[in-house]
Amino acid sequence: SCGALWEFFCLLLLCPHLSNTCKAIPLDFVFVIDSSRSIRPHDYEKVKTFIINLLQFLKIGHDATRVGLLQYGSVVQPEFSLNTYTTKAEVEQAVKNMKHLATGTMTGLAIEYTMETSFTEEDGARPANLHIPRIAMIVTDGRPQDTVEEIAAQARQAGIQIFAIGVGRVDMDTLKTIGSEPHSEHVHLVANFSQIETLISVFQSKLCGEIDYCDLGNHGCEHDCVSIPESYICRCKKGYVLNLDGKTCSKIDHCADGTHGCEQEFMNTDDSCVCKCREGFTLRPDGKTCKSLDLCQTVDHGCEHQCVSTTDSYICKCFEGFMLAEDGKSCKKCGDGVMDLVFVIDGSKSLGPANFELVKQFVNGIVDSLDISRPGSHVGLLQYSTKVRTEFTLGQYTTAQAIKQAVSRMQYMGRGSMTGSALRHMFEFSFSVKEGARPNIPRVSIVFTDGRSQDDVSEWANKAKNSGVTIYALGVGKAIEQELREIASEPDEKHLYYAEDFENMGEITKKLKSRICKGPSHLIYSFPTEKPSDENMCQCENVIMFQNQVTEKLKDLVQNNILF
Repeated sequence: SCGALWEFFCLLLLCPHLSNTCKAIPLDFVFVIDSSRSIRPHDYEKVKTFIINLLQFLKIGHDATRVGLLQYGSVVQPEFSLNTYTTKAEVEQAVKNMKHLATGTMTGLAIEYTMETSFTEEDGARPANLHIPRIAMIVTDGRPQDTVEEIAAQARQAGIQIFAIGVGRVDMDTLKTIGSEPHSEHVHLVANFSQIETLISVFQSKLCGEIDYCDLGNHGCEHDCVSIPESYICRCKKGYVLNLDGKTCSKIDHCADGTHGCEQEFMNTDDSCVCKCREGFTLRPDGKTCKSLDLCQTVDHGCEHQCVSTTDSYICKCFEGFMLAEDGKSCKKCGDGVMDLVFVIDGSKSLGPANFELVKQFVNGIVDSLDISRPGSHVGLLQYSTKVRTEFTLGQYTTAQAIKQAVSRMQYMGRGSMTGSALRHMFEFSFSVKEGARPNIPRVSIVFTDGRSQDDVSEWANKAKNSGVTIYALGVGKAIEQELREIASEPDEKHLYYAEDFENMGEITKKLKSRICKGPSHLIYSFPTEKPSDENMCQCENVIMFQNQVTEKLKDLVQNNILF
């Protein structure tokens, strides 16, 4: 419209004093631009013009505002990072050189990339303790083809202030799930791309005005954040007091005087101190003492595998594939098979430190089921995120204890999820002679993932399988079924496990046992086609035991809330 055009012309040319009202507040600013096929070429050029005009209100430089930009369709294409350019002219030229992708609309994937990569120090974002505002401006013209609500919430919690701009028939509710609050300040919808320029003056006031440090989301206040000029303070809810760190809050301690008389544990409620018991106990009617429910939880039973409580005592049991030794406590194995086993473990940010510890327990549980020795089975492990790290090779350790200690020492990477890169590393290096792989020894890989990979998995999974590696794909949470099938060996229904569905696992185990023991197999062991000997049947039992260990450990992950 003429009014909008005149307003824009005034801002840029006739009213230079307006641009001087911008305070020199340094920002880390990333544009996230929808480049889907629904955007027509001349509308795509209008988006580029909008970006260039908006840059006029930013003082760009290494110690001023840093600007990055990515566009997305079916994939994310980073154009330049926060540390790529240091002048406004360079940024403008890079925007002009952008090419239209004209593919799908994976908005959730773009937000995930922005959070996990664009706002990292490696890509130019300044350390969080400097309190440089981190701002993402997302421009989209359509409905996302993936989910955005959860990943956008995670981005906001990570301290990213999100402006969501919708053009055309974008659903306003979707925009609100993306943008920061208050939505009146961060969410904008215009009818078409010709009207996007009307937002210039709106964003001038937002980018040039006072920064609400509480809105940025990185204040760290446990309860409430209150903005003050050029900073913020934390406050606690009623019934709590602010700790010395100025951020966290402590509930008023009704148990502090020590008169509660609790036998085991105690806890504060809103208005009193109450007694509680440890796991395996229940509170007696007196409200203070505890009674045991499970004797296995209260005594040093000495059972090697499992302790099962009876009415007034307990008995020891062994996992499938083992039998109880004469001492009634330890378990002995049937003859163990031999393999070179490489774990490929997801260490991405979506897993979280607590769940990563559960995965380490899962790995050590599998190790416990193998005969680890120089002539026996060998184990290696890779952890991957946006990079791949060899934690230890097949030739590095020859005892289960040494492997378990190495697993316990692993440091959580906590970045993106590049499963394809991890499969490539496994194929090219992990089963090499240099890293300890042995000739004529079955090669097995267990690939653990909890979400969508940010790169292709099929190419390197197929190369590994074609080279003779048997791959088990273990998915939890938001793992993608199609990716798991591309990773797993064939038939994939016997090499693919998913942590949310264990109803048919027992039947799968029976079928696997029947298939391995009746004839030749490329899975782990090869057996003669004649009637199996006792030794071969024993090896079969060990394979099934191995499968059941995988199943049981995955169940543990579910029971310990690794799935949300």
